[in-house]
Amino acid sequence: MAASLTARAALLDMDGTLVDSTAVVEQLWWEWAQPHGLDRDTVLKTVHGRQGWQSMSILLPERDHAINLEENQEMLARESVETSGVVEIPGAAALLRALESLPHAIVTSADVALMTARMGAAQLPIPALAITAERVSRSKPDPEGFLLAATTLGVDAADCVVFEDSGAGIRAGLDAGMTVIGVGPHAPEFGPAHHVDDLSQIEIAPSADGFEVRIS
Repeated sequence: MAASLTARAALLDMDGTLVDSTAVVEQLWWEWAQPHGLDRDTVLKTVHGRQGWQSMSILLPERDHAINLEENQEMLARESVETSGVVEIPGAAALLRALESLPHAIVTSADVALMTARMGAAQLPIPALAITAERVSRSKPDPEGFLLAATTLGVDAADCVVFEDSGAGIRAGLDAGMTVIGVGPHAPEFGPAHHVDDLSQIEIAPSADGFEVRIS
């Protein structure tokens, strides 16, 4: 359904929103999960949108946190080099170009190395402001990352529009008090204000006080 809204800043998730990394993410996590006898569907429902150590703590709640942190670093290192099949979500490059002169940021659960690798593989420019795993103490669904991005940009949370695909990310945006546009087939079940199949349905038009987001 066509709609439009006004905003002063755009905050964009990476995996599943700007880049399609689903195949490599799910393959690596399934390899990690098998020795623990975990259910595949449970694992794949848990890992999207969160930092790896947090997913591990949810899936293996009795395990020592130090082990999760160590294995998370190993997972990030593998993900940063295994980028085959990582591609742009349709419309991502055009959206980033449209936002180039406007306040915007990437807010991702990936670390800098992984973000750089995946955005590079998808041939997408990295926004000047990137809120990565190193810059927050709490992972999505906590709103810390989105709130930090808004504060850094000098924009009220209520004036930010979030582009997210995962349940954890959509919850983080909503809890930050921001308007959330869900991206992809699974986003509607998590209650975003608006939904698009991909970013080709988004058009940005500068306005007197910020910009207009047009959804087709």
